[in-house]
Amino acid sequence: MKAAENLNDRVIFLDHHSTTPLDPEALQAMMPYLTTEFGNPSSRAHSLGWKAEFAVEKAREQVAELLGCLAQEIVFTSGATESNNMAILGLAERAGSGHIITGQTEHKCVLETVRYLEGKGFTATYLPVDRTGRVNVRDLEEAIRPDTFLASLMTANNETGSLHPIRDLGAVCRKRGVYFHTDAAQAVGKIPVDVESMQIDLLSFSAHKSHGPKGTGVLYVRRKNPRVELPPLFHGGGQEFGLRPGTVNVPGAVGTGFVCARARRHLEDDAAHVGKLRDLLERELRQRIPDLELNGHPTERLPQSLNVSFPFVESDSLVASMRNIAVSSASACVTAASEPSHVLRAMHVPERLVHGSIRFGIGRFNTEEEIRYTAAKVADNVERLRRSSPLWQMRENHD
Repeated sequence: MKAAENLNDRVIFLDHHSTTPLDPEALQAMMPYLTTEFGNPSSRAHSLGWKAEFAVEKAREQVAELLGCLAQEIVFTSGATESNNMAILGLAERAGSGHIITGQTEHKCVLETVRYLEGKGFTATYLPVDRTGRVNVRDLEEAIRPDTFLASLMTANNETGSLHPIRDLGAVCRKRGVYFHTDAAQAVGKIPVDVESMQIDLLSFSAHKSHGPKGTGVLYVRRKNPRVELPPLFHGGGQEFGLRPGTVNVPGAVGTGFVCARARRHLEDDAAHVGKLRDLLERELRQRIPDLELNGHPTERLPQSLNVSFPFVESDSLVASMRNIAVSSASACVTAASEPSHVLRAMHVPERLVHGSIRFGIGRFNTEEEIRYTAAKVADNVERLRRSSPLWQMRENHD
């Protein structure tokens, strides 16, 4: 009883797809560059500038080691949204015209960027997904045309956690001479990502999805053959290999490098921990709510991801009823727009289940106690909300 009372008094964070708490050790690594070591890495006339430049280049190497690439292929940005825009708009500017392939379940920042280019005269194909949220490699092969210059397909979905067959998709693109970009915001630091073996040409991610600082991201741009020649979207300085002018966010880069270095050492253990908690949550929920429906692939998904639908329950009402449990009824960006999930609709999830879907995102700081508490709390609120549902009452009376 005492443990339950303690959990009632604080927020249990299970929304790790939207963001993650900053690793205290990452903050410690960043602190000097927020205080005493405040130099500009472009100012090479004095020691403060040298120290800042050294810190940025060390962080660049740490990111590169995690992704399996060269340090000079890493560009620091403000986040995955900017990185995605730099990759897609940059290649489009270089191509001048042509055809782009993406997926129906991509993050809005990719979908809206491609739609913007359609308005400028480019053409696009939006690949469908199966019931588990994965694209078919054959669909990609058949979609490629002589004027296709880019395929942009995410590594892992931000709502369901479903994993695309990135290695196979990359192989098709490389064979056909099409640049392959992947939004890996949900994957980097969670599962192994190697740009060489996956034949990835451009990759985007945000540090804050993996216990790093907000406002910092990465764009990997392949420099080896086949080299990606990416023009800058902005002008005014030569920073970040001429691709992103302006003073580099030194503490942000340091924090990003730190969490990448840590992930390289602990990725397997972290994945096992969150995967065990995710599976426990699913088992506990199924025992209490047997008719729940899993959204996403049962095995080919991120270890921290659990997206389920509760029939005869409105997800917004369920989320609002659990004030001390932070979960989401959709992706963070879609939630802000109050729109139903385009991901679940693309997966042909029935509309009644779309409106009853909840996304749980487990993190490495979560505990088994929190998971069991959450399952019980969800079940209690589902039962309460169903009692006020006319459709549920009709079903119960019919049975």
